[in-house]
Amino acid sequence: MNRQYFANLALMLGAAIVATSCGPEMPKEVPSSFETMTVEKSDIMLPYKFSARMVGQNDVTITPQVSGQLMKICVAEGQLVKKGQTLFVIDSRNAQLELEAAQANLQAAQAQENSAKLEYESNKNLFDKNIVSSYMLTASENSYKQAKAAVSQAQAAVNRAKVDLGFCTITAPVSGITGEIPVRTGDQVSPLTPLTIVSGNTTMYAEFSVTEAIIETMVQEGVKANEVNKYITDLPEATFVMKNGTEYPHKGRVVSLTGVVDASTGSLTSKVSFPNPEGHLYSGIQGTIVMPFEEKDVIVIPQYAVVRLQDKSLVYKVLPDSTATAVDVTTEDTGNGKDFIVKSGLGAGDKIVTTGANNVTEGQKVLF
Repeated sequence: MNRQYFANLALMLGAAIVATSCGPEMPKEVPSSFETMTVEKSDIMLPYKFSARMVGQNDVTITPQVSGQLMKICVAEGQLVKKGQTLFVIDSRNAQLELEAAQANLQAAQAQENSAKLEYESNKNLFDKNIVSSYMLTASENSYKQAKAAVSQAQAAVNRAKVDLGFCTITAPVSGITGEIPVRTGDQVSPLTPLTIVSGNTTMYAEFSVTEAIIETMVQEGVKANEVNKYITDLPEATFVMKNGTEYPHKGRVVSLTGVVDASTGSLTSKVSFPNPEGHLYSGIQGTIVMPFEEKDVIVIPQYAVVRLQDKSLVYKVLPDSTATAVDVTTEDTGNGKDFIVKSGLGAGDKIVTTGANNVTEGQKVLF
């Protein structure tokens, strides 16, 4: 009996030992670790962006100088034309008749001038011989002057008729691209009728409004009215990004900045000049002007160091005892997709949590 008792007891103790050795291990507490950084002030280039619209260097509205029937349209919409190329032809028959009539009047005036000249010279000879009075000499001299004036008037009429005849053929004042042509052959046109627009596209201007922030920067930098041209010259090159995100390959430069602030928008109007050798830019294209501007002595931190909590932006600052405390910060996007500029809430020398900031709790020890 005793032998069986001890055997059973040994089996029970073995099972207990096995059960204890195979049981789950208790989890060990592992201290959390976070990445931190000490913030410092530095300089950074920020890509400032402005909505812009392209216009040609010479966008010229084509209208007739004379009235008449449109006989011929020599170009198509969107066609590349050269300066002096014929665009439209207006019926020139009336202008030709007016020119012929003016030329006939000129011939008559010239004949009258010749007669008046002969009479004046004859009376002058007779006056020298005391045959005619000074009155007759003066009268003939005046008639001769009137005849000369009539010739000048007739010549002016001929010149005007020639100009009007020339206006019947409308040519391109600049090289560029034609716009919409709202008229058709046979239409009656006048100086009030728009025919098309020729956009001089060898150089294009991107027009945009300069925001108050840039204006304030200019004021802070002490830019005076008579120094604007130098300020413009020193501005960095600009990039034009089309609406589909395509970046135009040629860089542009600011060429003008108005000196009057728009009262309704609080902005200035500026132009950036872009070369257009391939003709890829057209008037009316909209996009974005991107210009790099330097921000000096600013605090830059990674975006993942900022925790968004409703309408607040929080950064966890590491205290001397290695614990974290949340501080409110105001930030500005750098535009590079990875950093923020801290406008308030942190100072140079502060240590903050970067990687893992979303997992920090108030008062948690972050350094071990």
